[in-house]
Amino acid sequence: MQTVRDVMTTNVEYCTPVDNVYEVAVKMRDLNVGAIPVVDHGRLIGMITDRDLVVRGIAEKRPGSTQVTEVMSDQLITVTPDASVQEAAEQMARHQIRRLPVVENGQLVGIVSLGDLATNRYSDESAGRALTEISERDFLH
Repeated sequence: MQTVRDVMTTNVEYCTPVDNVYEVAVKMRDLNVGAIPVVDHGRLIGMITDRDLVVRGIAEKRPGSTQVTEVMSDQLITVTPDASVQEAAEQMARHQIRRLPVVENGQLVGIVSLGDLATNRYSDESAGRALTEISERDFLH
């Protein structure tokens, strides 16, 4: 059985609670990513997505100096590194998410994306099914 540890990205860029939304937006642009974990002393406390920046930031007319904690998502779905790849794909499909933080003892140790699962040659059809369900949901909303 292949685990999340086998496919996750371990060199994860993150921001801290003292960062502001402008800094996060620049980091997203520079890294070409749509989500960045928010970490406080190694502990994952939230995720901020490009959608969070738009909906909770710009649409609410918050300035670029607003702290990330004001717009981040803090009700997170996570997975452990020892979870199966299939379990991760099922979590993503169930919760309609594309990126899953990997946490061990409260510490962020990686992130796994649908792309990681889909491009993994050992992955079963779970990742494809998860991607289809999430993409269909995005199209319908």
